[in-house]
Amino acid sequence: MNRNLFLTYSDYLYNKYKKTVYRVGVDGGFSCPNRKNGREDHGCTFCGSFGARSAYLGDSEKVIEEQIIKSIGFLKRRYNAQDFILYFQAYSNTYGNIDDLKHIYDYGLSLGNFKELVVSTRPDCVDSNVCKLLSSYIKDDFDVWVELGLQSTKDISLSRINRGHTYNDFIESYKMLKSAGLKVVIHLIFGLPEESSSDILESVKTISELNPDGVKFHNLHIPTGTNMYEEYLRGELSFPCSTRHAEYVANAIEYLPEETVVMRINTDTPGSRHSVPGYFLDKSIVYNKVVDILRSRDSYQGKLRK
Repeated sequence: MNRNLFLTYSDYLYNKYKKTVYRVGVDGGFSCPNRKNGREDHGCTFCGSFGARSAYLGDSEKVIEEQIIKSIGFLKRRYNAQDFILYFQAYSNTYGNIDDLKHIYDYGLSLGNFKELVVSTRPDCVDSNVCKLLSSYIKDDFDVWVELGLQSTKDISLSRINRGHTYNDFIESYKMLKSAGLKVVIHLIFGLPEESSSDILESVKTISELNPDGVKFHNLHIPTGTNMYEEYLRGELSFPCSTRHAEYVANAIEYLPEETVVMRINTDTPGSRHSVPGYFLDKSIVYNKVVDILRSRDSYQGKLRK
């Protein structure tokens, strides 16, 4: 890594393990409390029916064992991968009975010699029992990460996108997770309706004060069939272009703690799964844009952090 720029996830993992390690994305069959009637119901206005399901799993649902076999096979063929992290990715992966959660995590971990466990969820799906269960998997050589969807620190924005929780709900969950010894990744979306560039930067500054272990930045995109897509059809929304998004990311990086891992800088959802924007640059191109912006400013991660 060029340490004058920012700490990428791949660099973090390589520095830790001295080799390349890949995530195995799994759909554990969970739903979401914001979808009152299961997966087919509407939740957040931007969220499609796949709920962040890994693209290489395809569109059909499979048991966890089949998913892991398929995912590891894909990663081995494409990247010659040898070491893996188990990543419960789709929907809210702490939404369920605690005994059922333990059974699913145990079963997934039994299917491979994984280096770490990562669980993606929402603030309103975190309680003391969930924290206790997840922390029970931590070992000296085995980290457990929780990816916590926030999207914005502004309650007006969270309400606007029907997020179903407040910023204070997030803070309570974040503190519980950190107190349990878990590593936490915060998700933010850049380009939400009615949010300005200063609003975006304010969210970044606010979460930076929490010293998160990782962050994921997403550009706003909308799958067909979502409530936000209907807003778009009515002419009520616009979207930042790739260059503007890269500027948002570069601005954000300048305020992050230097030890926070920048795990994602833009969404890589396949074009077949979203309609708007119909075209967005490949993540490697966006990455290069961010690098160019930081270099042009003679800047780097944490430069503007007080």
